[in-house]
Amino acid sequence: MRTIGNILVLAGLIILVVSCGNATSEKEDQKMQKSINAKDILGNPEYLAISYGGYRMKSRDSQPTLKELKEDLRILQAMDIKVLRTYNVQLPHASNVLKAIRELRKEDPGFEMYVMLGAWIDCLNAWTDLEPDHNVESPDNAAEIDRAVALANEYPDVVKVLAVGNEAMVRWATSYYVQPEVILKWVTYLQDLKQQGKLRKELWITCSDDFASWGGGDVSYHTEDLEKIMHAVDYISMHTYPYHNSHYNPDFWLVPEYQDSLTKLQKIDSAMTRAKKFVINQYNAVSDHMKSLGIDKPIHIGETGWATTSNGHYGPDGSRATDEYKQALFYKHMREWTNTNNISCFYFEAFDEPWKDAHNKLGSENHFGLFTVDGQAKYPLWDKVDRGLFKGLTRGGNPITKTFDGSEDLLQQEVLPPPSRALIPVNY
Repeated sequence: MRTIGNILVLAGLIILVVSCGNATSEKEDQKMQKSINAKDILGNPEYLAISYGGYRMKSRDSQPTLKELKEDLRILQAMDIKVLRTYNVQLPHASNVLKAIRELRKEDPGFEMYVMLGAWIDCLNAWTDLEPDHNVESPDNAAEIDRAVALANEYPDVVKVLAVGNEAMVRWATSYYVQPEVILKWVTYLQDLKQQGKLRKELWITCSDDFASWGGGDVSYHTEDLEKIMHAVDYISMHTYPYHNSHYNPDFWLVPEYQDSLTKLQKIDSAMTRAKKFVINQYNAVSDHMKSLGIDKPIHIGETGWATTSNGHYGPDGSRATDEYKQALFYKHMREWTNTNNISCFYFEAFDEPWKDAHNKLGSENHFGLFTVDGQAKYPLWDKVDRGLFKGLTRGGNPITKTFDGSEDLLQQEVLPPPSRALIPVNY
């Protein structure tokens, strides 16, 4: 009995030591992750970023579960993604993402993921049957900011950036855009909270908006309030979409007459190089405006992406911009350019989200993901499937496989060159 008792005591001591060791390790891990801040992450090619929405159904009424979020986060970890961008805290999605990250860290000390947390900003009457009043902000904005602040304080080891609004100042966002003074108000409010010790001083504040809203386009955006915003934010988060401009501003996209004799893939490769230059030109335009005001702030890409399906402006009867081959070229161009130049790129987006154009299954907004809803890796990621990076991972219980059954011949059947400048389709 004495021998058995001694064994039990020894076993208890071992368990106690191991438990204490694990607790110490967990505390050290949390301390390390808390000490990593936006200044360490943004512009660092070791911290690849992506825009993330985990919605799998046609309505956001169906919120992804923690299990589903963890599924997605493990997939993104396999891609070396370490920074996510979310868009609002009105719904449970963002807070559940933060919870999922913390739980994954407990399960796996090597798991590392951080978040750029978005707070959605609207004008009065946005998303209602009433006429939006773009000169008055929604009364719901204050509560949205409060929720974002609470989450940033609850998850200081995860949330490294707070973004006020998403394309909330650009005038083509007719359903909800606000005047710059509203964004300035809330950016200033958050910066004041940092000074008061109510938010971590290391937390970076920005707003994420179209390049034009940052002064890179029409001079009508060059306002005093925009200048104040540029002074107030910790960095500029700008959006740029040559994909959409293939329809709305197609001069860069159309095949020049001197290239009409090229092969299909040569025309596409040339067009995607021009798309890359389009992004760089918009980036430089924002940079030039900022510098003209005597401001020196980092500029990062808050959004850019390329859809893979469209029955509208960007499809076969339109700009013909849409397919996985072009998406792969654009993704490669963006990662190479931003990594080389120490620019963070929150590529849009990780997974297809069918709620975005729920009444049109083939609408482009549903198909910006690098993965389909059921977990198939699109062409930009085929090489990662070949390398076994997703082995053992699933989405919705489905293993990660390639689209088109991995057949480039099948993929190429859907690939069209851009329209010729000399022969623009009638319906374009």
